[in-house]
Amino acid sequence: MILELDCGNSFIKWRLIESDAVAPRLGGIAVGVEDILLGIPDGCPITRCRMVSVRGDKETETLLESVQAALGVAVVRATPARNVAGVTNGYRDFDRLGMDRWLAVVGAFHMCQTACLIIDLGTAVTADIVDSAGRHLGGFIAPGIGLMRGQLLSHTRRIYYGASEAESALADLGPGKSTAEAVERGCIMMLRAYVNAQVEEARSLLKSDFVVYVTGGDAALAAGLPGAQFVPDLVFRGLAVACP
Repeated sequence: MILELDCGNSFIKWRLIESDAVAPRLGGIAVGVEDILLGIPDGCPITRCRMVSVRGDKETETLLESVQAALGVAVVRATPARNVAGVTNGYRDFDRLGMDRWLAVVGAFHMCQTACLIIDLGTAVTADIVDSAGRHLGGFIAPGIGLMRGQLLSHTRRIYYGASEAESALADLGPGKSTAEAVERGCIMMLRAYVNAQVEEARSLLKSDFVVYVTGGDAALAAGLPGAQFVPDLVFRGLAVACP
C-alpha cells in the first residue's frame, strides 16, 4: 500500500492506494501527521510514501522525517523539474512554479496525452495551458471566491452578514436584493467569467481541440462549464507520475 500526501498551506490531504490502482482505498484531510496516523487502520501494510508540499523547506523536511519515523518507510518527495513524463515546464524559472500546479499539469497531460486546460479552484484560482506536444504554455493566478469575499468584508465597513445569509444567497444567481446576495452572487459571477475567459484564451492559443480539467475545493462552482471533466485528485495523479 502506498501513502500519498499533498501538504497544502493549512491542511494535509492524504490517501492510501494500491500500487497498480487509480482509486484510493482510504483518505482524508489532516492538520498534522498524528491525524494521518489515527486514520490509518492498524496492521495496514504501507510499503511506500510519496509527498508533494507547497510549504517551506524546513517545515516540509520536518513532516517528511516525522512520517518516516512513524511508519518506517522512505518518503519520496516531488521536486521541481524542467521536464517530467513528456511535459515541459513553461516557467522561465521552472522551480518557481508551485508544485501543486505543476503536478496537476503533469497529471492532466498524462491522462489525455493531448492539449489541455487545467483549472484549479481553491484559495487561489489557477489556470494552466498545455499544448498537444506537452509544452506548458504558462498560466494565470487570481484570488478564489473566499479571498474575494474576504477582501470585501474586511475593507468595506458597511458590508457584513453571517454564514446562513451567505448560504441562502446562493439559491439563485439573479440580481441580489440584500448585501449577502449581491456579494455572494457577484463573486460567483466574477469567478465564472474568469473561468470562461481561460477557456477562450486556451482556444486562442491552441487553435485546436483541447480537454478541460477542473479540480480544487471550489470546483463545483464551475458546474455547467461545457465539456469540462472534474478530477478532484488531479494533483495526486501527477504525484504518482512524478514519483512512480
